[in-house]
Amino acid sequence: MTVSAAPGAESGSGPGSTAPGPAAAPRRIPPAERGATRIADRVVAKIAAQAAREAVGAPPEGGTAPHAAVTVHQDVARVRVSLELGYPSDLGAQCGAVRRRVAERVRALAGMEVPEVAVQIERLHSAHTGTADRGRIA
Repeated sequence: MTVSAAPGAESGSGPGSTAPGPAAAPRRIPPAERGATRIADRVVAKIAAQAAREAVGAPPEGGTAPHAAVTVHQDVARVRVSLELGYPSDLGAQCGAVRRRVAERVRALAGMEVPEVAVQIERLHSAHTGTADRGRIA
């Protein structure tokens, strides 16, 4: 005769016994002894790119969404974000907002310190160049 217990239930004191035995307290293992978690660089890069999108909003008409490259060493991430911005705008303020948001989100979601966020503006999109007249702006 085979007796099966529900998953997670303690087995009885003897073979074939259906009576529950004394419940042993589960041993608590400290977090540092449980193993390691490694987050791939590309995952951190996606977090950084999404954070940059949140900071600057939708890309300008005809522009592309921000993208990021990340180098992770232990629990430290160095981030490079490339983006396109509308023109005219306060470029310094937008880059500062991107730096703050990226550092905050990577720290919160990946648990990594972010000592450096380099922001590279790839292209400026003028509201005037979206018109039919593609000439120079005076």
